[in-house]
Amino acid sequence: MTLAPAVRKAIFPAAGLGTRFLPVTKAQPKEMLPLVDKPTIQYGVEEAIASGIEQVIMVTGGGKRAIVDHFDRSLELEHYLEERGKSDLLHILSEVDDLSNQVDILYIQQKEPLGLGHAVWTARRLVEGEACAVLLADDVILGEEPCLKQLIDAHRKTGASVIAVRRFPRSEIARYGVVVTNGSNGRIHEVTDMVEKPEPGTEPSDLAILGRYILAPPVFEELDRVEPGSGKEIQLTDAIHRVLGQHPVVALEFEGDYYDTGTVPGYLRANLMLAMKREGLREELIPLLQELLETSPGSRSRRAL
Repeated sequence: MTLAPAVRKAIFPAAGLGTRFLPVTKAQPKEMLPLVDKPTIQYGVEEAIASGIEQVIMVTGGGKRAIVDHFDRSLELEHYLEERGKSDLLHILSEVDDLSNQVDILYIQQKEPLGLGHAVWTARRLVEGEACAVLLADDVILGEEPCLKQLIDAHRKTGASVIAVRRFPRSEIARYGVVVTNGSNGRIHEVTDMVEKPEPGTEPSDLAILGRYILAPPVFEELDRVEPGSGKEIQLTDAIHRVLGQHPVVALEFEGDYYDTGTVPGYLRANLMLAMKREGLREELIPLLQELLETSPGSRSRRAL
């Protein structure tokens, strides 16, 4: 069996306005909101590096300078910490600095917020006709084997564009794009249709599309032609939908823990769950959570009954 070429490049669309998190995102990119003590976008970059990616393409917009600064060295801060003997903090900084030594990070600006498809299309000249990865920083996926590597392996075996999916209760699936499949090989499913945020009761499956993709060149060709769709934005799912029947598209049920940080409740849940997995933090959080449960209004109501 001939394998498809390795996927070397990954696009990170990071030009969104983050309106769900206003006012904190008025001057702070949502991709820089911390999960415990690390910005969400760093989890994605680490995943890309662990998956063999050689070049990261950040598609940014206005007010996103903090992303550039985070992955750059801060000589002033290093000097300050070194003078004061803060070797533990210097080590943390060096780990972030080392990311840009392991992968080339390029930046390109999306001049208008015209949707995810447009953000990906903005990076087309840097992709140069190769299959490439797309990672959405809102979706943090952690596991023994990086989610993106699982998608890359599926692409290399099939030559197809690959979409990351996970099964959700149908009562929750209206928030997501959904794939329709016909035929499976283990966790890999042939995609025959896609529906963006179906109306409750009309869900064609329970396989929700999450923020990891491997896009073959035909998808970029369709992004050149696709018209604005939902919300007057250029939708990535529309371009993938248009290649169905002409170019293979598969959905991969990935393995790993999924954290949706794109909403305030999801973001808070992700912070709490990751903190509870951290030795040292977990021991401090458990009594605090017990105290909160005991003093919450709902708890007092239950005791009264």
